[in-house]
Amino acid sequence: MKLVKISAIAAVACLLATSANADDTKAKRDLKNNMMEVYNELPSSVDSLSDAFTKGVFYGRLRMNAFKWDWKNENGTKDNDQIGVGGSLLYKSAPYMGLSTTAGLYYSQNLLHVDSADLTYAKAGKDTFSRHDAFNTGNYSMAVLAQAYLQYDISKTTAKGGRQIFESFLTKSNDTKMIPNTFEGFVLETKELPKTTIRGAYFYAQKLRDHTTFHDVITFNSGDSTDAKASWNGNDDSAVHKGLSFANFESAGKDVHHKLIIADISNKSIENLKIDVTYAAVPDVLSSITGELNYKIALPGDYSLTPGIRYMQQMDNGGGKVGGANLGGGLVTWSGSTATYDNTTGYDTPDSLNSSLGMARLVLDKGPLKAQIAYSAVADKADIVAPWRGFPTGGYTRAMAQYNWYANTKSYDAEVAYDFGKANIIPGFSAMIRYVMQDFDDKKQAEGVQADSNIVHMDFRQKIAKGLDAKLRVGLVSAKDRSSIASSGANTDKDSYNEYRFEINYLF
Repeated sequence: MKLVKISAIAAVACLLATSANADDTKAKRDLKNNMMEVYNELPSSVDSLSDAFTKGVFYGRLRMNAFKWDWKNENGTKDNDQIGVGGSLLYKSAPYMGLSTTAGLYYSQNLLHVDSADLTYAKAGKDTFSRHDAFNTGNYSMAVLAQAYLQYDISKTTAKGGRQIFESFLTKSNDTKMIPNTFEGFVLETKELPKTTIRGAYFYAQKLRDHTTFHDVITFNSGDSTDAKASWNGNDDSAVHKGLSFANFESAGKDVHHKLIIADISNKSIENLKIDVTYAAVPDVLSSITGELNYKIALPGDYSLTPGIRYMQQMDNGGGKVGGANLGGGLVTWSGSTATYDNTTGYDTPDSLNSSLGMARLVLDKGPLKAQIAYSAVADKADIVAPWRGFPTGGYTRAMAQYNWYANTKSYDAEVAYDFGKANIIPGFSAMIRYVMQDFDDKKQAEGVQADSNIVHMDFRQKIAKGLDAKLRVGLVSAKDRSSIASSGANTDKDSYNEYRFEINYLF
């Protein structure tokens, strides 16, 4: 329990050191509960090029993230603890004739080094360092220029080019660790139409949270034969499709360098109705189109009820033949330029990524209270491919560290969030508890799909002072035995664990 003790000491120290200085003025930035940044202060436009830089604004952040992962049974894996400390310094120049620039330098230092042989077992805490760098050079720190872009604004239209955060249905910063997930490319956004936002993005590289370099947006494994852990230098996101690997693309005679294209539109022209449509594509691999409707209904007593539905259609554009229908990549075997596909492990069309995902929810709101029930179901076709830190079931049935978009998976969610500060009960304190039941397809366990599970997920957040807050997250996962290995005599509970996360953020 050393991790928990260290986290508690850090929390108390921050509380004692800063509580006397708390005030009600806003910091230059705030954090949402999902750790997305909200800018309260931005540079004003200037009339000279020199003023563009001298009147720019710096944004600082110090942070600590601690993790404890406790498996019920260590079946081929190991419990692990991690602590990361670091921060970021971001600069935004003042706009001059509509032109501005942003640069963000991020740093993380892992305090509990993992033995080289155990790097593969690191779970949530792996994002405090780069496994690739740790394995190959012994370096357990990261220093990354994760944001560096030019921006041009005219009227209600913005264009950006360079390294940047892009929050969308499938692409998110997911900045819950030490360094955000960012992309290299170009973004165009316009709000010229009333109550409508239209965006287009073209990305040619991505940097995941635990990487120090940018890499291909979808290719698993870098293909560098001299690198003993090449997979940790490509797209090795937890939700990556491992069959879409460097080796498989080469065997199929396909390009190993890909682009990610996103186009979305959000409209609020109809009173109380929000409409969102997103198109995403990795050309010559796969594409998807997603529609979402949320309609807010006023109820007596200042309550509101918002029904929401989301539907995603995933289309195979050649990726299924390369990597197969399962995210684990085990359905396809390449021998030279010839592929064979396994249809005996629960995937009837193992060479196709055609699939779909449907979700529905009801959200009840009143002041500090938010309650939700939700449901999601994936078609019994292919797994959903989304390794860009935007989670297809996010906001509906996804719990912390869970991936419930495998084929033929059904999930049920109930959650309650309460802002005790807004209710004038406990200043600055808010809490959320979520219960999720996940019904996976037992026939697909041989390809890495987990057993059915029940999850209790809790978040507790305390705003301590201006710019300073602490957050505790707890995930308790109780899973059934893996039926696919029940006859082997091995311990078949491979999916039950408890996870604890504690973080402190100071924004200035």
